[in-house]
Amino acid sequence: MASERNGGERAENGGGAPLEMPEIRFTKLFVDGRFVDAVSGKTFETRDPRTGDVIANIAEGDKEDVDLAVRAAREAFDHGKWPRMSGSERGKIMLKLADLVEQHSEELTRLESLDAGKLLMVTRVVDIGSCGRALRYFAGAADKIHGETLKMSRQFQGHTLREPIGVAGLIIPWNFPAIMFFSKVAPALAAGCTMVVKPAEQTPLSALYFADLAKQAGVPDGVINVITGFGPTAGAAIASHMDVDMVSFTGSTAVGRLIMEASARSNLKPVSLELGGKSPLIIFDDADVDMAIDLAISANFFNKGEACVAASRVYLQEGIYDRFENKLADRMKNWVVGDPFDPRVNQGPQVDKAQYERVLSYIEHGKREGATILTGGKPCGQKGYYIEPTVFTDVKDDMIIAREEIFGPVMCLMKFRTMEEAIAKANDTRYGLAAGVVTKNIDVANRMIRSIRAGVVWLNCYFVMDGDCPFGGRKMSGFGKDASIHALDKFLAVKAVVTPLYDSPWL
Repeated sequence: MASERNGGERAENGGGAPLEMPEIRFTKLFVDGRFVDAVSGKTFETRDPRTGDVIANIAEGDKEDVDLAVRAAREAFDHGKWPRMSGSERGKIMLKLADLVEQHSEELTRLESLDAGKLLMVTRVVDIGSCGRALRYFAGAADKIHGETLKMSRQFQGHTLREPIGVAGLIIPWNFPAIMFFSKVAPALAAGCTMVVKPAEQTPLSALYFADLAKQAGVPDGVINVITGFGPTAGAAIASHMDVDMVSFTGSTAVGRLIMEASARSNLKPVSLELGGKSPLIIFDDADVDMAIDLAISANFFNKGEACVAASRVYLQEGIYDRFENKLADRMKNWVVGDPFDPRVNQGPQVDKAQYERVLSYIEHGKREGATILTGGKPCGQKGYYIEPTVFTDVKDDMIIAREEIFGPVMCLMKFRTMEEAIAKANDTRYGLAAGVVTKNIDVANRMIRSIRAGVVWLNCYFVMDGDCPFGGRKMSGFGKDASIHALDKFLAVKAVVTPLYDSPWL
């Protein structure tokens, strides 16, 4: 069974020295280059998931605040410097911002870990480390946005322009707040757009900090605006705003539907959605069992299972099933749940009480439906939102825990016999975000890769993300890419330009 250690108000590092908690410096909305109170004067609490205690009171933005932010972003786009700078000039400012993020990485790491319950050491390398890399990647792309020359069939000359689409509404989730901030903001900046960003109400702190760093780097006022608040109010106001030119949203499929409905009812703004997942990890008999267990643990329990690509459906070929199950149970005995500031801990708390209760309710569903708990299955600790990593066996494909996204530390083990059966099971879902295949047979690998309908398929690895690798789903996991050069597409409009040719010696 997973063990548990909860820390107090101050965590200790491996050497026993106390780790200083970050100072909360930014709690107001960021509009037109200034931190301001919400028009209503209202605030909301952001809480420490380790304890449930209040970290800070944050300005609660609403429709009136969104209107002000959109107005600032529109002015900055229509009359400001940012879209009129050369790509190389924008890139230089983005590189300055990358430098500032890296200079403040230690404070940002503690801030992100505190607000989201994320492991401190992982946050330092993965989350905050990714921010500078994303900025540098798209800073390099800013002066490489090119159109095409068209070979017209008659006496006309044609070419295309790729223009910044305008004011972008960027709505980001709570599971990877820093990463998702720059996965949207960096390509929008490179394209020459201005934007209104709404971070998740559970994790607003890093977005406000980044807004201050952007001003220090020289991003003009009005280009980046941050409205903290709630989805049904601030988020809905962005999605339905007549002067927002596009929306990029990462979150649940249910809210993604609402975003599309709001777009349709307002100005038919284009929408990019990165939504939920119920990804399969398919392990064949020829797999190295220890390596496969490592992948399954990482694919399910990394970031306490709060990951859209989590491989919560683990399909094992019959010949390997028993060995895998027994070894997995042994491995999980050493898994430590506790204070994410403690380097000895493997898993921190769920992001908030609502998510904690949601995950526990799914575990109860699994029990009622007849699945067997191999490990875990219970909350742990006297305070905070900690849940033991849970592995279910005897799971059927029609069970709720096998079909719905749980977004917590819950793994479902299931069997298959043939490759054809594995393909059918993998695709028997409304989602299509990611998948993993573990095999030493190249022919099996190639067929599986071509047959699984998902945005990314990892072969003999999992959770491998990179700035140059497109990321986004299919089916009800959404559409549009949030990484690689493809991420620029949603922030650019293609304009065709045609002029007549007179007496040209060639067509």
